[in-house]
Amino acid sequence: MGQVRKRTLEDATRARRPAPELEPEPAQDKGSAAGPGLASIGLGFALGAGGYFLASEPLPWPVLLALVLLLVVLRLLSGRMLHRLAWPQVGLGPLVEPLAALVLGLCWSHLWVCAVLCAPFPEALAQQDVTIVGRIASLPDATPERTRFLFEVERLSQAGEPIDFSGRVRLSWYQDAPALMAGERWRFTVRLKSPHGFVNPGGFDYERWLFRQRIKATGYVRAEPAPQRLASGAGRYWLDRWRQHLRARLQQALPEGVGAALLPALVIGDRGALTPAQWGVFSRTGTSHLIAISGLHVGLVSGALFLLVRRAWALLPGLALWIAAPRAGALAALAAAFGYAALAGFSVSTQRALVMLAVVLIAVVAGRTLRAGSALLLALAAVLLVDPAAVLDYGFWLSFGAVAVLLYALGWRLGPPGWIARWGAAQWAVALGLLPLLIAFFGQASLIAPLVNLLAVPLFGLLLPVILLATLAFLLSGWGWPLRAVDELLTHGYALLAWAADLPWATLMLGGRPGWVWLIAGVGTLLLLAPRGIPGRWLGAVLLLPLWLVRPPAPAPGELQVTLLDVGQGLAGVLRTHRHTLVYDTGPRFRSGFNTGEAVVAPYLRHRGIDRIDLLIISHADLDHAGGLRGLLDAVPARRILSGEPEEIRAEIGAESKDEGESKGAPSGLLVDVPVDACRRGQRWHWDGVDFAILHPVDTTGSGNDRSCVLRVSVGGTALLWPGDAEAKVERQLLQREGDALAAEVLIAAHHGSASSTTEPFLARVSPRLVLFTMGWKNRYGFPAASVRERVIASGAASLDTASAGAIAFSVDPQAGLRLEPPYRERADRLWRHHPAPAIPPRSSP
Repeated sequence: MGQVRKRTLEDATRARRPAPELEPEPAQDKGSAAGPGLASIGLGFALGAGGYFLASEPLPWPVLLALVLLLVVLRLLSGRMLHRLAWPQVGLGPLVEPLAALVLGLCWSHLWVCAVLCAPFPEALAQQDVTIVGRIASLPDATPERTRFLFEVERLSQAGEPIDFSGRVRLSWYQDAPALMAGERWRFTVRLKSPHGFVNPGGFDYERWLFRQRIKATGYVRAEPAPQRLASGAGRYWLDRWRQHLRARLQQALPEGVGAALLPALVIGDRGALTPAQWGVFSRTGTSHLIAISGLHVGLVSGALFLLVRRAWALLPGLALWIAAPRAGALAALAAAFGYAALAGFSVSTQRALVMLAVVLIAVVAGRTLRAGSALLLALAAVLLVDPAAVLDYGFWLSFGAVAVLLYALGWRLGPPGWIARWGAAQWAVALGLLPLLIAFFGQASLIAPLVNLLAVPLFGLLLPVILLATLAFLLSGWGWPLRAVDELLTHGYALLAWAADLPWATLMLGGRPGWVWLIAGVGTLLLLAPRGIPGRWLGAVLLLPLWLVRPPAPAPGELQVTLLDVGQGLAGVLRTHRHTLVYDTGPRFRSGFNTGEAVVAPYLRHRGIDRIDLLIISHADLDHAGGLRGLLDAVPARRILSGEPEEIRAEIGAESKDEGESKGAPSGLLVDVPVDACRRGQRWHWDGVDFAILHPVDTTGSGNDRSCVLRVSVGGTALLWPGDAEAKVERQLLQREGDALAAEVLIAAHHGSASSTTEPFLARVSPRLVLFTMGWKNRYGFPAASVRERVIASGAASLDTASAGAIAFSVDPQAGLRLEPPYRERADRLWRHHPAPAIPPRSSP
């Protein structure tokens, strides 16, 4: 019996060690002439799956089929004839399997893309009443103004006639929406349109976000006929229903505040209650990754359970007879990771973290020893196998980039002594290694992130289990005090982050840079993170200098650059001379609080390297022109403001006016309080060879559209006219006062193309070569009006509109005159880009 007992313990000890015969040979891991390794095949698949999204339109099926047939032929040749052709000697034989994986990746991504794009919402039905039947496919996001949710369309019809369309749409219910539950089945009458968003340099790509979420259309619910709830069951959306119940209980248990917003984000991945200001604090301190459930959260939960189960398993020898302790810990960790990802609704970031973790844990269960680099490549391929469109997420690049940087900087060398020093080295490596990516993606990087995360990540690692245990205790027992204690901790922790975010040097803001700058910066970071002893490491700092020194080129002296931004149904434009910047209007603000001054104009200015506005003209106080004012000024300061309705603008921002005598010259000097003055006919100034003049209003009488600032800008013999929302009455006054001086090469159509403006006499006197319309796609006003379109066509002028073209950019100089750049929607063409028809059929451009 003693001998049997001894053998049993020896067997158990061996079972707790990876089996030597299962450990791969180093040559097989990297690939050999006999056959490429799994890592190289995974890399080929990742390149194919990710590279597909660089295209501007789906690849034709014949092209994919031809590639598949070609690789089949190569595979047959590699099996039978390579020894005759001696292909291994020239390096083609070992590439057959990776090339096959690459083509497989292309085909896999094509299937994903085709599911979204190959059966789109019919463009002819845009903004028409249609009836849809389906289920609520997300947690409804309810505010006092509206309830927004995803809806999985099962059937669509119009006037009783079925229409071949199904898929996911994003709906808003504005009027007295009832409490909606995930998974409910409804019949709605809705108005839908194809996914469409603003398209501007430096701005958020909403169309890309919709495509990433597989949303085929957006729209709103009509009040009549009344919506009908067809079934209250959750169906296959039972997990979202359960998460919605949990969110409701958490909200009831906590008072309103930071904690009530953060707790659902950390427990179930619902970040809808976080405000833009709170996101700004996390962004400026480099702690956004702590809020969005991702690899850190899943890794903390699974890692803690792995260590706990492994240690407990090792203490009970009888359990080791059944399964080795490391394998038991890996299985428990994998189950915990899966459960936490499910709790977060299997969001994109948690899916990515779960797959990456599963690659490592399954290797432990299988007794395989993966090299770190091979594990990273396999995780990359596995993530793209589950979700090929993950390459569209910035988090994808930052997650894999952070792991790659840590492996490069710390993975193959001895770290500094002491865990504090090693932790600091890791934070420094991630901060420096991801610096080029952060600036390229967001135009900014947090300078205090390494120091903040040095303290915040370990504290968060302790706090997250407490949060989850407090939530579990609340659900099981109804105890609210643990949650309230957590709420206090989160509130105080956020207050510290807010203090750090307010430091003037907290973030580094940089605009757009040429591609070679990013390439050199990447090489520089690799040099700086290289092991000590590598010659020339100091050159890394030199190679990072272009990030700070290279700025987007300014116009030459005497040249004017103009960008008419795409802000939907509104107006915003940026005019630049060699040393000055003028912004004309800031676009709209919406009931949700979203405004284009913050979301469109400010990012564009930062992208162009502009950190201060010399003159901000707000034509008048209507929300589609002045709605983005405060959002813009919070992000980019202005030296001075002119407006046709200065009283309303002062009330909006709380500013005071300068003396009337100072309002007649060009703006100058940096002012502590932004002065807001009335624009008046006769105001003129000269910037860097470019002349500016205000033509209207003459006095302070009138209100609204007819008090719009009418701006004329001239460079040599070429002029631009910006009438704001001036209507026919003002146009008649301008004809009487200015006469032939109204002539301009470019006319920004007044009032977005309303029938009450751009009258025939006015258009004839201005005689523009190019008429530009600023308008929303399928806007409810029908702008530009049919009569205006007919007048423009009859005048012979070319035209563009921001709805179909995106941002419109052109330049003027005394020698070359007007030079129009390709529309930004065309320059930024991608798979997901919407291409609506222009308001006026195209003709030859000037």
